[in-house]
Amino acid sequence: MFKKIPFERVEWTTFFFLFGTLALSVFAVPAYIYFHDVGAFTWALFAFYAIATGFSITLGYHRLYSHLAFKAKLPVRLFVTIFGAAAWENSILNWCSDHRRHHKHVDHDDDPYNINNGFWYAHIGWLLFKLKPEPPMDNVNDLRKSKLVMWQHRYVHLIAAFVGFVLPTLLGWLYYGNWQGALGCFLIAGVLRTVFVQHATFFINSACHYFGNRPYSSKHSARDSWVMALLTYGEGYHNYHHEFQHDYRNGVKPWQWDPTKWSIWLLSKVGLTSDLRRVSDAKILLAELQEARRRIDTGIASTHGQLFNETMRAHLQASMDYLENASEEFSTLCNEVQVAVAEKLDLSKKKIAELRKEIDVALDHLEVLHAARMMNHAV
Repeated sequence: MFKKIPFERVEWTTFFFLFGTLALSVFAVPAYIYFHDVGAFTWALFAFYAIATGFSITLGYHRLYSHLAFKAKLPVRLFVTIFGAAAWENSILNWCSDHRRHHKHVDHDDDPYNINNGFWYAHIGWLLFKLKPEPPMDNVNDLRKSKLVMWQHRYVHLIAAFVGFVLPTLLGWLYYGNWQGALGCFLIAGVLRTVFVQHATFFINSACHYFGNRPYSSKHSARDSWVMALLTYGEGYHNYHHEFQHDYRNGVKPWQWDPTKWSIWLLSKVGLTSDLRRVSDAKILLAELQEARRRIDTGIASTHGQLFNETMRAHLQASMDYLENASEEFSTLCNEVQVAVAEKLDLSKKKIAELRKEIDVALDHLEVLHAARMMNHAV
């Protein structure tokens, strides 16, 4: 049973930490809640730490440091550096190096959390079975110039232990005045919160390459998932992010849940962030048009030649005609939008809304064809 496990590659410290905190969360936390009254202060501390460490990963480690999607003043950088360490996801330098390699080699062997190795490998296995020797961190030389980043890199585990575990325990003891209150804050605001934030991040590497939609590109496995966006402060719109990784937004549509984007924007209004990078609406629309055209062409090709009964054919002919016309029109639209992008012309919001409506109508017809194929196979 254990012969195939590469024990020589197991990161034992990581193994015991991840599964130790998970075991405490599954067994010790419920037992504590059962035997003790958990005060509002403990849950408030949990909420603060979950938000502070979670945003430090999404806003700090990810969009600020990995992708340089905006610039931040010292108070913001100091906050995400300290509370990012308390998320127990390694240093900024390590995290960004892995993430930049993921984007450069997504779905290939050099992708550190390659989804082709399986859901659980992408989720947590890549942390437990590190490559030895590990790839050189030669893609973060820009970050090495930061004294703050290098200070955190040297002392990341000391900062994490004090800010993530010791500090909430001390606050619990000071507030409640007894060891029971201190223990509760350690278990809930420290351990349980760590497990929650870590696995929310891990699900971006696994679930967001496994479930969801690909409205911008199907050339890679990254997918958009509004469910994951709810858990990760907006990081779930992963298909968009892989197409436009330097955009400070992940949820680019106004109705999409992306509190990280809103926080960066709000901070810019008080002068704490600046140079917010964003992709033009025309370039985003072009990606949507090209992906919609590819799906439509694939749908038409797979439907032609299939045997449908006469009743089905009568209902499908209108959709087939529409899609064939849409494919030709999309080619023309793509060329027009591509010219607009190349010449840096701004398309009106009205024009963009009209084109997106055409995409939605065409994809609705594609769904009709897909449903009909399923019915035909069932018959």
